[in-house]
Amino acid sequence: MELKGEIKDIIYRNEINSYMIATFEVEEEETTITGYLPFIEKGDSLKIVGNFIEHPEYGRQFKIETFEKLMPETKEALEKYLANGTLKGIGPATAKKMVQVFGEEIISILKYEPEKLVCIKGISRQKALEISQSFQENWEIWRIVGYLEKFGIGPQSAESIYKKLGPNTIQEIEENPYLLVDLAPKVNFMQIDQIALKMGMDYENDKRIRSGVKYALKLANNNGHCTVLYENLLQFVKDLLRVPEEMIENNMIFLQSKKEIVLEDRETQEWVYLTNYYMAEKNIAENLLALDRYLNMKQIDHFEKKLKKIENQSSIELSKEQKEAVCAIQNHNVCVITGGPGTGKTTIIKTIIDLFKQEEKKVVLCAPTGRAAKRMSETTGEEAKTLHRLLEISKVSGDELQTIDPNIEVAPLDADVIIVDEMSMVDLFLMNYLLQSIYKGTKLVLVGDSNQLPSVGPGNVLKDIINSGKITTITLNKIFRQAAKSKIILNSHKVNEGINFLIPSEEPEEELLEDFFYIHENNKLKMLETVLSLSSGRLQKYGNYDFIKNIQVISPTKKGELGTKELNKSLQATINPPSEEKKEKKFLDSIFREGDRIMQIKNNYDIYWEKKEPTLEMGKGVFNGEYGMILSIDEVEKRVKIKFDDDKIVWYNFEELEQIEHSYCITVHKAQRK
Repeated sequence: MELKGEIKDIIYRNEINSYMIATFEVEEEETTITGYLPFIEKGDSLKIVGNFIEHPEYGRQFKIETFEKLMPETKEALEKYLANGTLKGIGPATAKKMVQVFGEEIISILKYEPEKLVCIKGISRQKALEISQSFQENWEIWRIVGYLEKFGIGPQSAESIYKKLGPNTIQEIEENPYLLVDLAPKVNFMQIDQIALKMGMDYENDKRIRSGVKYALKLANNNGHCTVLYENLLQFVKDLLRVPEEMIENNMIFLQSKKEIVLEDRETQEWVYLTNYYMAEKNIAENLLALDRYLNMKQIDHFEKKLKKIENQSSIELSKEQKEAVCAIQNHNVCVITGGPGTGKTTIIKTIIDLFKQEEKKVVLCAPTGRAAKRMSETTGEEAKTLHRLLEISKVSGDELQTIDPNIEVAPLDADVIIVDEMSMVDLFLMNYLLQSIYKGTKLVLVGDSNQLPSVGPGNVLKDIINSGKITTITLNKIFRQAAKSKIILNSHKVNEGINFLIPSEEPEEELLEDFFYIHENNKLKMLETVLSLSSGRLQKYGNYDFIKNIQVISPTKKGELGTKELNKSLQATINPPSEEKKEKKFLDSIFREGDRIMQIKNNYDIYWEKKEPTLEMGKGVFNGEYGMILSIDEVEKRVKIKFDDDKIVWYNFEELEQIEHSYCITVHKAQRK
């Protein structure tokens, strides 16, 4: 459906993504419209395309799919447009005079004869030219939004593209439509390619081939890989674009010469990187080695004697492996401590904290996620921060984090010893940023389980560091007596060793904790019933388990009857059913309810949060993998209040709910981020 009219009032606007709720007048009738409307102000005339929907709370609304900005036609509309603040140098009084003098010809004057404006009091020749330039820029923006629509790129992305390419956006895209693959997030390469070919782009055009190469590398990056085998990349691009291998190879040489990709020979194989991924890997390697080889400034005098004192004070006798790990941290600036659950990693961390605090050295604790940092605080009794908070990453954008520029200022960390827990979750760019922030002479301790899945982001940093053999690594294998009573811990080690689960008939004489059960079932309906019964009280006899605090359902897949999407719906209905006391908000195919367990699914560097305990603290940024609970839903302000596991309180506008999803059930990969 198509409507033409005027923006009478702006009810709400998100300054970050240009989402707007506004009153729209069509032939003297007003309706509420919603959608992404960049560069639009009160008084603008629009042609909008979309459909009327019946909102359960706010009634009939027109949901915009696309829009086109129209030139106002009446004198009244022209005056409103000129006075709405979009054009520099024009206020309400000047706008009124301009329309009185030039009438409906004012648009033509602004475009082609701005010097005529000097007849109006207060407008000099210089100011007239500035007003005209401002008008021309706005006119170009309107054209860009409509032009990009055919490429499947909406207004939200159109704004960011214009900011990067400027007033010549359309001309540059017409010359090379493949620019959009680099400029717009999640753009459909195949759609761009089809349009470009229809526009007359030749199959064997170099711009097409270069874009195809970079697109293939980005696909690999999105799957967590930093690099691709040359021969595999060549075959993929050949199948994708249907062009000769020789042309692909020639264009890869060109991209290499322009430093957009890097080709690296490694033993008998050749690998291809996007340059920022290569530079991140290179910087991590160089900075780790430089940090490790630097003068050991933080080592403790009379170390053995002081370590013995700490053991006596804490009534803990370190094992041979644990003592070896503590000594390695004393003797090296960089050290990796790796081992499965129950092998004593936390005891080592606590010992290091006590040792260096005794020497009045500053020990900083951190982890990749809020929950991991909170658990680190609970087990050590010391404050631990997320890496994002520690590095103040909320002050940079995601693009800046991936820009490998030595001139980017990074806040240096004030620390003598930095301990990073759950290192397997740290991706390539986060590790690079961390190392840029560390003074030479600081000790860096990386703690984690290399057998865990790699990070959600690109890279397999911990495992690669260990496999390099260049950084001192202590591997903990011994399961301590207390941990050895847990079937969970015993079975996790058996899985890593390729041995079957410990089943009841194989239990040793020593009593084991009843914390692991293997239920064999093939019927999907019975599986669902079992999951729901276990989640809603069946485990009570084994402990005072509360679902929200103590239970997590994990599935290997998102799709299917037992995937995370369907299980979340079933678990929500069981654990947090609808009631008159609990408000709800329907968003897309989800219903968010007060009391729901949720998870952030994308990085938001700009959203504000606050903590009230122990003292008031405010900041920005909520990141992929953080967990929280919906505290309240405000229907008047159209927002949702969420408390995250690290006690951040965040308000989400309704249109920002795309950033969260239910977390009653999560994927195996997401579970690692807990």
